[in-house]
Amino acid sequence: MTLQFSTSAMAAALFGAAMFSTAAYAVPAEGTWMSADGGTKVRISECGGKRLCGRVVWLNVPNDPATGKPKTDKRNPDAAKRNRPLIGLTVVNGLQPSGEGKWSGQIYNADDGKVYQGNVTVVSNNAMRVEGCVLGFLCKGQTWKRAD
Repeated sequence: MTLQFSTSAMAAALFGAAMFSTAAYAVPAEGTWMSADGGTKVRISECGGKRLCGRVVWLNVPNDPATGKPKTDKRNPDAAKRNRPLIGLTVVNGLQPSGEGKWSGQIYNADDGKVYQGNVTVVSNNAMRVEGCVLGFLCKGQTWKRAD
């Protein structure tokens, strides 16, 4: 199985987040990040405790070319969720601190409608590594750029 991140997915995923403890995290992760392909911006923010969540806030191509209407979560396995707009969709959910500048949790990929175990690592002031994993060890990732 190949894990892919693209415009509508990370959508994974993701792309700054806030310093929860200045001693623990040198670079804040909170903020807005652009996916590696430049097609999606995700705003990462605190969502309870020291957890991070991220919502899609911008798409380079916001409308579905087939319908001319805003893109929706059409590949979601839950038919009741397929009409949800991609803009505003939570794609990073409940990431918990797992090391210095690193968080782990769930990442939703709207391109295939699947949820993956994921890791987010802030590698510099302007770059974040986002990875999604299957079976806990088969991981694929991309580097997002800060878009604030």
